[in-house]
Amino acid sequence: MFLESSEKGPGGSGSGPLKIGVLTFHRCVNYGSYWQARCLVEGLRSRGHDAVLLDYVCAQTNKTEWRCAMQPLLPRRSPREAIRLYARKARAFEAAVDALPVSDRFPLAEPELMQDCDVVVIGSDEVWNLSHPWFGGNPLFWGHGLRAPRLISYAASFGNYDADAGIDSFWSSQLRNFHRISVRDDNSRRLVQAALDLEPVMVLDPVLQFPPELDESSGWSERAPYAVLYGHSFSDDFARAIRAWADRRGLPLVSLGYVNDWADEQCIDADPIAFAHAMSQAQSVVTNFFHGCVFALVNDKPFACEVSAYRMNKVRDLTTALSAEHHLLRGDDEPERFAQVLDQPLAPKVAGAIERLRRQSESYLQLVAV
Repeated sequence: MFLESSEKGPGGSGSGPLKIGVLTFHRCVNYGSYWQARCLVEGLRSRGHDAVLLDYVCAQTNKTEWRCAMQPLLPRRSPREAIRLYARKARAFEAAVDALPVSDRFPLAEPELMQDCDVVVIGSDEVWNLSHPWFGGNPLFWGHGLRAPRLISYAASFGNYDADAGIDSFWSSQLRNFHRISVRDDNSRRLVQAALDLEPVMVLDPVLQFPPELDESSGWSERAPYAVLYGHSFSDDFARAIRAWADRRGLPLVSLGYVNDWADEQCIDADPIAFAHAMSQAQSVVTNFFHGCVFALVNDKPFACEVSAYRMNKVRDLTTALSAEHHLLRGDDEPERFAQVLDQPLAPKVAGAIERLRRQSESYLQLVAV
């Protein structure tokens, strides 16, 4: 934990738990964004602290997020029926986030109006991605103007902003305001190391560090066996290879969250809880998303991830860190490769790597109060 309640916290009296604000992309219409935010807050609260998501608002950002949610496959436009289902999904996300522990709302551009905190934890997600289409370069996610005496990062990422590009002196100076820094991928580690000449701690994504606790009331177990398809814009070759693999096994492909015409079933309006249940009951997972890999790993499911340029840094570094790099496939790989990663249980070394990083992540959380 950050501090025992008997100790004096920064900005606190020492008579109670710390007030912790978590700053991340919690209102994105994205299953990974929701679950990493929820798992981090719940993990901190389970340690006795008063942790909340810092609930910033911005009309323009919200409009952009909804536009992207309705048309995720651009330049291919979503048909009317799909838009209706995407809108239902987006509303379900709003309701799910509203049910989480959140702070009083404050304008994104006016962090001085946020409530006071003892500590602000920035991360997980791509909080430092300077190339992010609407959050990139916003100094809030680098700690600027936050009302807390101390800043730390947990599992922060630069996303697809490549380490070879480096960051300039302004962003380096923002990072120097952090009391401690941890990242979730090697690309981000290299960027921080080059900027500050220090080695940040590598930690697990919150979903892997604090696995979701799901109740048993789900119909997904009754639908098994099936394979989950999570992602969009898969290459034609990859789609054909997966379709052939599923057909040989008579295994239905269920597409979660996005339209994939080659799936047997479209569940694109699944809410975040239904998504987690579907992942937990799947026989195998097919994805091209970072959190598709994460949910396969946390549920000990065989998975295949198609490499894409946008998510290359994230999925490469995740699978390398967890000794699972052979789960990254391309459409022209041999059918035997697909069978190998989708039919066989995860290698024992994967669970061992996760456990080692869990211990490292927990040690980091214990040190952030020093």
